[in-house]
Amino acid sequence: MQPVNSNVELASDSIVDRVYEQLKAMAVSYAFKPGERLNEGELAKRLGVSRTPLREALNRLNTEGFLRFTPGKGFFCRELDAREIFDLYELRKAIEIASIRLAIKRARDEDIDSLLKFLEATGPDPGERSSPEQVELDEAFHERLMAMSGDAEMLRVLRNVNARIRFVRWIDMDRVNRSNTQGEHRAVVEGLKARDEGICVSVLEKHIDRRLDRITAAIKEGYAQIYMPAATRSTAN
Repeated sequence: MQPVNSNVELASDSIVDRVYEQLKAMAVSYAFKPGERLNEGELAKRLGVSRTPLREALNRLNTEGFLRFTPGKGFFCRELDAREIFDLYELRKAIEIASIRLAIKRARDEDIDSLLKFLEATGPDPGERSSPEQVELDEAFHERLMAMSGDAEMLRVLRNVNARIRFVRWIDMDRVNRSNTQGEHRAVVEGLKARDEGICVSVLEKHIDRRLDRITAAIKEGYAQIYMPAATRSTAN
């Protein structure tokens, strides 16, 4: 009977993973309003699952910081909090600087060259790419850079941070000069190729750093977009 039970368990895990990914995408993009209480019954119907895998996925998202849980009240969409986003940027900067120091010792030349080719392929100009597409490319660059440190736990933390600041980055991307950003990316990779810690650290510090007032401005715009009526949003686009 053991193989049957194992298959049932795997199927359950697969359902939880699917629901987790769907809910995470909704939480990241603020498909739920900030501070909104999640109706578990409606979500279960909407996603076509029972309450058990839904609750497992919600608990996981709460643990990872994408949702909030209040005992006796339930799960809530997290607020757009400027201080929290600022702290996450500081965490991102700290782990990326720590990882580049490891990468200088561990990165293979062929991986560095591959990342330089990635920069060439994605180009210095945004072209027709939307802000979410540009952020996706930027995240891919930084995750590939961190992967060269050989530290899987740092990379796991970076991916969590990237997802939690993604909505604000979509807004912030409109204020960023992609040519300058790509130039800083190239400077970091060339510094890594030269095994020059000073250059890598100084460029990354400047590249990732965000002032609290800039984050606050992006959040205000984010709230406006979240609560803008759909018809108005369509006209604006």
